[in-house]
Amino acid sequence: MQFALDNVKSRRDILKATVGGFGYLAFAGMAEQASGKSSGPLVPKSPHHRAKAKRVIFLCMQGGPSHVDTFDYKPKLHADNGKEGRRNKSRLLASPWKFHQYGESGQWISDLFPNVARLADDICFLRGMKAKTGNHQQAHIQLHTGSAQFVRPSMGAWVLYGLGTECQNLPGFVCISPPPSFSFGGAQNYGSAFLPAVYQGTRIADPLNARIPQINNKRLSPSVQRRHLDLVRSMNRAILERENVNDHDVAVEGLINSFELGFRMQRTVPQLMNLADEPEHVLRLYGIGDEPTEQFGRQCLYARRLAEQGVRFIELTHNNWDQHGNLVKGHADHCRSTDKPIAALLTDLKLRGLLDDTLVIWGGEFGRTPDALLEVDGSVKDGRDHNPDGFTFWMAGGGVRPGFSYGSTDEHGYEVVEGKIGIHDLHATILHLLGLDHERLTFRYSGRDFRLTDVHGEVVDGFIA
Repeated sequence: MQFALDNVKSRRDILKATVGGFGYLAFAGMAEQASGKSSGPLVPKSPHHRAKAKRVIFLCMQGGPSHVDTFDYKPKLHADNGKEGRRNKSRLLASPWKFHQYGESGQWISDLFPNVARLADDICFLRGMKAKTGNHQQAHIQLHTGSAQFVRPSMGAWVLYGLGTECQNLPGFVCISPPPSFSFGGAQNYGSAFLPAVYQGTRIADPLNARIPQINNKRLSPSVQRRHLDLVRSMNRAILERENVNDHDVAVEGLINSFELGFRMQRTVPQLMNLADEPEHVLRLYGIGDEPTEQFGRQCLYARRLAEQGVRFIELTHNNWDQHGNLVKGHADHCRSTDKPIAALLTDLKLRGLLDDTLVIWGGEFGRTPDALLEVDGSVKDGRDHNPDGFTFWMAGGGVRPGFSYGSTDEHGYEVVEGKIGIHDLHATILHLLGLDHERLTFRYSGRDFRLTDVHGEVVDGFIA
């Protein structure tokens, strides 16, 4: 299924059949603007089957939050606190936080997330997640691209390739505050790899200064920029006319559309990122104005505004959940920063009628061990290590069963014992909820058809509404 290639082919045929091809292009561009219609690789595309979600908001908790301290209640871990753990020189470490049941569904959630807990009946907990590796870089890259070994397109790029976007004046894939460090994959997490460049994510590094670098041209007026772009477009179209190899067509087509999108974004992005028109009670809801919640609160509010405009895939990142030590303070600080904004996002989406067709996803690259290693003096460390064998994600909206728990880990939380969901299964299910068949969403590159799930993955329908 190669949407972009089909579009390029039809345009090339039109050019070849039209006298004065570039004159036609100018006319087509004006007609397109006048009619409000658009064409190209980013236009909305029909899904393979009826979709339950139109867009994704991925709340990425980079570094690996502890499932046994947040959403996976283990009374046996509390009872066995201090006993020998599975690893050499380790002891089982009971959660320092209390768990309570919330909502009519009775979901167990710790005191770390009091605001999210009040929305328990809107959330579907996936407590049987399993990753392939416990190394940050590989696990984080695989969570985003499906591969820990090779450079592959990110999940957001695949979604944009498969569905296009409902907003032609904004990027279809936006990534706010992604990890800058190469140790977590850097730009691979939102890159397009061998897919055309137009499908890669647009990065907004700092939510406190939310701007896209180099989006404005201070030297040229919009009318002069428009003339320059028309000239560049005509020259690039000439390349398409001379070349008959599809790979070259796709690359040039992606470049043309990137230029055009950048031009349109000069007006729309500053408006979208200006929160001055938001009522004071909405800003308070997200925790904007309060130091602990200011940064992530802005990310969550931007996500709602982007979703309203039809952006297809939005990723927000909260960094540094990697508490090998200082677990109590570290996790308490991170949850204080994210709990209120996340609850605000879910509430706001629900009030605006957006939650039903928006798939909100929360999770990190893996979980953390139920045991802790011993210090040199024999005391138990205030920290947990990496655990890819069992951890928790949760989803809300977008066709998942609300107030539901799927899968489980063992009595201490070491590994999945029921309802296992691997990363390929997670990707297959996300695509399914968006109306895409993960086995049909392919792109031919270097002589073979590639897909997000490679040759793996099964749709997990046990938690789909």
